Amino acid sequence: PGAIPFVGSSSIRMWDLASSWPRTATINNGFGGSTLADSIHYFDRLFAPYSPSAVILYAGDNDVAKGLSAEGVAADFETLATRISSILPETPILFLAIKPSEARWKLWPEMNRANELVAAQCAAIDDWYFADIATPMLKDAEAAPKAKWFVEDGLHLSGWGYAMWTEVVNKLLAKAQA
Repeated sequence: PGAIPFVGSSSIRMWDLASSWPRTATINNGFGGSTLADSIHYFDRLFAPYSPSAVILYAGDNDVAKGLSAEGVAADFETLATRISSILPETPILFLAIKPSEARWKLWPEMNRANELVAAQCAAIDDWYFADIATPMLKDAEAAPKAKWFVEDGLHLSGWGYAMWTEVVNKLLAKAQA
């Protein structure tokens, strides 16, 4: 009870949550290649067993890479968030924006559109929050985000990237849990 499950793709799976939140109980339910549809499919394993103080989601990156439209990402987010809210009505849901990356830069326009749609959904629903990790990653970038955010593959985050994500999530968690 009170732990924070982090659910999503390899960007969650590879996050050292214990280092980012040493005094907070966290659950890493990230699995490589996952999409929002996967989180919906595995809902009973990923969300139902917990009584969390918040839920953190990262998805959409693989969804768009596999051909899902921005509208499809937003629809799947709404389905998942609504289902989470139905069993955990007082629990804040934080959606981390789809990250811009070097490896998937050509997909960024559709990913950014998905971010805009999900941000609008979050703005309209109490206890749904949009964590904008994309804006800091694009600051001072002329095109794709700078290499410092990523490990060698240009897709997965470096320690620098995770430190920024942790900062953004902490600020939003403080607001959500106030």
